[in-house]
Amino acid sequence: MDIELIKTFLEVKDCRHFGKAAENLYLTQAAISTRVRQLERYFGVSLFHRARNNIQLTLAGERLVPHAENMLNTLRMAKQDVALTTEQVTQISIAGTPNTWDVYIHDAISKIYLNQPQISLVAEILSREQLTRQLLERTLDVAILFDPPKVEELRIESLHMFNLVPVTTFTNVITCPSQVQRYIMIDWGTSFINWHAKAVPGISIPAIRTSTARIALDLMLQCGGSAYLPDMLAKPFIEQGKLFAIESLPIFERELFSAFHKENENEERIIEIKNLLRKEQPEAPAIMSPLV
Repeated sequence: MDIELIKTFLEVKDCRHFGKAAENLYLTQAAISTRVRQLERYFGVSLFHRARNNIQLTLAGERLVPHAENMLNTLRMAKQDVALTTEQVTQISIAGTPNTWDVYIHDAISKIYLNQPQISLVAEILSREQLTRQLLERTLDVAILFDPPKVEELRIESLHMFNLVPVTTFTNVITCPSQVQRYIMIDWGTSFINWHAKAVPGISIPAIRTSTARIALDLMLQCGGSAYLPDMLAKPFIEQGKLFAIESLPIFERELFSAFHKENENEERIIEIKNLLRKEQPEAPAIMSPLV
């Protein structure tokens, strides 16, 4: 199918007028009408209700819109990928679970961006299952996660260590964990969940569960609460007197890993990125203002 027919269809849909669509596409009105008829013959349906100065989509036309938009978006993405090869730019995709962004990736991306200008970055937040699948399919170059998969095709390396510290906004629970109020359970991975069940059995049932430390922090600062937060994230708020360490609860040491496919075609670039991450570990994440 001629992609110009799709472009014409969307332009008529937006303008609701064949003449205006013709002006925008630098075509004659007859050419616009011909293209729409060609598209209608292709699908075997009418796409527009034709009324003077008021062109309306038919039900079939409305159902075609999202498919037409997806076709154009796919074409644009294809052009970008082809252009990367033409310009000799390497595209590297990096992804992590939500909390790896909170403690590491957010700042690490800026270091890669500044130190590797020849690389075009794609950065995403994915679930652990999605990370593993895309690494094996080689549609993802580097994954940063807490509990790496034990898969022979992947290379796993330790990237960073940090502490998860128990903190609260309530001064009366500092030495009494059984009185912890509004506890927010943050998903720090499988090993943390297993440790938490054994090491902190007397803590109250979580009021909220989340996979993002930022959400927990905002809720705590707004409404009060308790949670295990990364030391670098909690420290400035402890110093300001907005959070208090729960001294009677243990601290959990968490390890962060990088994973990539052993036969990735961009291995040289990936090694450069990994070395940069290990050599210049990200500093404490920038403090975000709580939600208003």
